[in-house]
Amino acid sequence: MENMVLHKAETRGNANHGWLNAYHSFSFASYYNPERVHFGVLRVLNDDSIAGGKGFGKHPHDNMEIITIPLEGDLEHQDSMGNKAVIRNGDVQVMSAGTGIQHSEYNKNEDKTLKLLQIWIFPNKRNVKPRYDQISLNLADRENKLQQILSPNADDEGVWIHQNAWFHLGKFDKGLTTNYDLKLKGNGIYAFVLSGEVQIQNQKLGKRDALGIWNVDQISIQANSDAEFLLMEVPMELN
Repeated sequence: MENMVLHKAETRGNANHGWLNAYHSFSFASYYNPERVHFGVLRVLNDDSIAGGKGFGKHPHDNMEIITIPLEGDLEHQDSMGNKAVIRNGDVQVMSAGTGIQHSEYNKNEDKTLKLLQIWIFPNKRNVKPRYDQISLNLADRENKLQQILSPNADDEGVWIHQNAWFHLGKFDKGLTTNYDLKLKGNGIYAFVLSGEVQIQNQKLGKRDALGIWNVDQISIQANSDAEFLLMEVPMELN
């Protein structure tokens, strides 16, 4: 029996600190909703806008897979593993926090806002050696098709994490339809609309709306306008 949960954009938690305007799809920091703590192993989906030159000072993480997807602008990253990098739209960054890391994240530019998604996934292995990676994607590979940006496999497309999860980005022209077949039985899928209007399993979604679906093997997707969206296939059982 198919199960579905709809999270409209305006129902998300919001924390506006001036330099940071953050929307939380799941409970985070001062936002707590007992019905929205996680979707399977998907623990955090933050939609952040960071003012010019501002950012997060050095702070710790452990035993979490952390994925950052810049939407606009340039993110400057430094961490306790010695990495210093800038990631931009079209890039994906991943950290396996494992036994523990510290990192900082700043808007590299003083004159424009940085917009990004930060996603946390519970790992299926605890206390792994911390790891950092980033890749640059070919944006053309998501034009009217699903571009894989994350998987459990180091030799597959996109970045990899310690979890049986697959992420895809799509940028579809109005009217395009496709199906997505789930990779692993028992997984669910959490769809998040970046722009435009999309219909998934006959549920209409607008900008920043999200739909969680489980107990399915396949979902149908239709672009009701030019649209961009992120599909996150994740295990529904916590390890």
